[in-house]
Amino acid sequence: MSVVTDPARPAVVASDPGTPGGRKRRSGSFGFNTVSPREKVVRYLLLVFVLLITIGPFLWQLSTSLKGSGEDIYTRIPRLLPAQPTFDHYKAVTDTIPVWDYARNSLVVAVLVVGGNVIGASLAGFALSRLQFRFRRLVLGLFLATLVLPGEVTIISQYVTVREFGLANTLFGVALPGMIGALNVLLMYNAFRSLPIEVDQAAIVDGANAWQRFLYIGLPSVRGTISVVAIFAFIGAWDDFLWPLIVLTDPDKYTLTVGLQYLSGTFSNNPRLIAAGTMIAFIPIVIVFATLQRFFFKGVEEGAVKG
Repeated sequence: MSVVTDPARPAVVASDPGTPGGRKRRSGSFGFNTVSPREKVVRYLLLVFVLLITIGPFLWQLSTSLKGSGEDIYTRIPRLLPAQPTFDHYKAVTDTIPVWDYARNSLVVAVLVVGGNVIGASLAGFALSRLQFRFRRLVLGLFLATLVLPGEVTIISQYVTVREFGLANTLFGVALPGMIGALNVLLMYNAFRSLPIEVDQAAIVDGANAWQRFLYIGLPSVRGTISVVAIFAFIGAWDDFLWPLIVLTDPDKYTLTVGLQYLSGTFSNNPRLIAAGTMIAFIPIVIVFATLQRFFFKGVEEGAVKG
């Protein structure tokens, strides 16, 4: 219906032929796929709040580590930008404790943990998802059951086991309990299970055995999930403090997180040095995540239900 332009008659609002019964379309109405301005504002406010509570402590530690000795860090109004930025606190940390030796020990432990999880979790996930054997469901249930137990419950039995193996006060003893994580096994199980079963059946018809299907069909298809497992394993091994503190007794074998405790005792009145040590320990995590981030986001989508 067209709008009548006769000034003697009131204008007739055009009806929408696409609506049932020709109802009038109200201006300012939103469909299911549109977002109102008020909802956009609420979303952005929530995102800013989450950003502050996640990135805020990191920025505060970075700012504290760069502030000079004469600058007050406990001002009434917090200042993130240092008035006199300096890297002297980082040099003081390296002069006080053998940071590079501790970092090398942490790297050894992290490499062992990452390698064990990538290899062991991949093999276990493939076996649970693609192979048929007795008690397969029972084994999968045991993996799920271990996720309920907190780490503090098994830490004593882990230490007794490591000590009986003669691995106490060794870096391999620190890495051994975390070399295969139950959560990583379940991640790989879900990733392998999402692959079409017809691919395995075709490979079996062509004469491929289980190892060939694992190496040439399974692994190339779950590289994203392997990156997720590697990142989680590296962060867990690098940031672990309690377990290395229990196992290691020789200060020369301390990991970086354990060695940084000397800063808290020696420089308890100077939080700038503690912040500098924290940032030194945080840098490798940033490097690993920046290197594997494109595979990480791909791996998050693997195993999802696809339409």
